[in-house]
Amino acid sequence: MSDSVSRSDATSTDADEFRRGIDDRFERRVVMNVPDRQNPTLHRLIEIVNADEDLYGLWVTANVNAMERMGMTDHGPVHVKIVMNLAVRMLRLLLEAGVRPAVVTDYELTSNDAEVVVALAALLHDVGMSIHRVDHEAFSLFIAQGKLQEILPQLYDARRSTILRAEVLHAIISHRSGGRPLTLEAGIVRIADALDMAKGRSRISVEQGSLSIHSVSAAAIEGVTLERGQERAISVVVNMSNSAGLFQLDQLLREKLKGSGLEPHLEVRARLGQEEKPLLTDFVL
Repeated sequence: MSDSVSRSDATSTDADEFRRGIDDRFERRVVMNVPDRQNPTLHRLIEIVNADEDLYGLWVTANVNAMERMGMTDHGPVHVKIVMNLAVRMLRLLLEAGVRPAVVTDYELTSNDAEVVVALAALLHDVGMSIHRVDHEAFSLFIAQGKLQEILPQLYDARRSTILRAEVLHAIISHRSGGRPLTLEAGIVRIADALDMAKGRSRISVEQGSLSIHSVSAAAIEGVTLERGQERAISVVVNMSNSAGLFQLDQLLREKLKGSGLEPHLEVRARLGQEEKPLLTDFVL
């Protein structure tokens, strides 16, 4: 996708990767950015986020738990940066198609404010992984509550800060399995999270021998792009090197799409290269 970060920004898999100290991890800091398109509030938000050492530390610890301790896919700063860019891009495509966000219809706020909601929810949706994988969505809520009370008053007055904090928290909890978004913004974040499925997200777990249908199928995804759809607002194009990638779409993305509220606005297409790339040479149960 033209507006989003590449997975080439992901952490390397060098031998010393999992023996780095705190200062080393912060020195390799992933800088957050998203095209602000004349949205000064979003621009200021990104400045605040990039200056927040505490928040970056939460992303680091979330990824230590996910990748280094549990052998899971990336849940750290690269993941949230990609999800943020996907979410903002999806919102803009929906706006171009005349779809109105909840903060506009319910509170007479602006589409710029809706962009702030989806950006913040994307950035904070997995901070609970810094505590534990189990119930991480709920843990994310009480961590995000404090961060939002720090960040939003720098952008809005007290009344708007309260409303937008609630909207962001709703989007965060709605990304969990079985979550039922009540707003367009929450549905966008739920789908954007699922769309970070390209092979770079699973590379470390696969190379360390953590083989599962989740990691192998993710390794088959070459990339995901968002385009303006012909019949629907958004066309999601998933490029695959192996048909194992269909698991990501059929089992994971389908589940996230169900009940998201975006079903009428989204079409998903998978494209397989001319020759399938082998993903495994051996497997022992």
